[in-house]
Amino acid sequence: NAVLEAAAKIGMPAYIQFSEGGACFFAGKGLPNDKGKLQASILGACAGAHYVRNVAPAYGIPVLVHSDHCAKKLLPWFDGMLEADEVFFKENGEPLFSSHMLDLSEEPHEENVGICKTYFERMAPMGLILEMEIGITGGAEDGVDNTGIAKDKLYSTPEDTQLVWDTLSPISPMFTIAA
Repeated sequence: NAVLEAAAKIGMPAYIQFSEGGACFFAGKGLPNDKGKLQASILGACAGAHYVRNVAPAYGIPVLVHSDHCAKKLLPWFDGMLEADEVFFKENGEPLFSSHMLDLSEEPHEENVGICKTYFERMAPMGLILEMEIGITGGAEDGVDNTGIAKDKLYSTPEDTQLVWDTLSPISPMFTIAA
């Protein structure tokens, strides 16, 4: 609510994002969230998206709803949100979320891009934005520690970015690359 209130005060759109852990917390830490199912995380993200969609008009500002940093082990969470997007789209002509991020940067680049392509083909008909991550970070982020990585591995290459463009742009222009 603080983000919505602040955005309204300065007359700016807001961007509300849910992480898997934050979504689980939103639903309630006492709910089951079994590995491979992530049912509380799915419920929390979807409930949060519905909450934002219902409350945002009272603030009089546009609000984007985003899921953030979905690693391969969290794909059941992504699947659940995407199913909710499809149901919402059938009923309302737009997806529940505005965008989703797949962070498969721990995976081999070709696998990362291939998985993103599969999901993006499902997202594109609904006008969903895909944010996908390539490359690695030079420290610790989201439980991944790359502090010992060689400096030349810390940067995405033009070839990495070109593969993403060549693979995703024929599907839709509605994607971004976190590199």
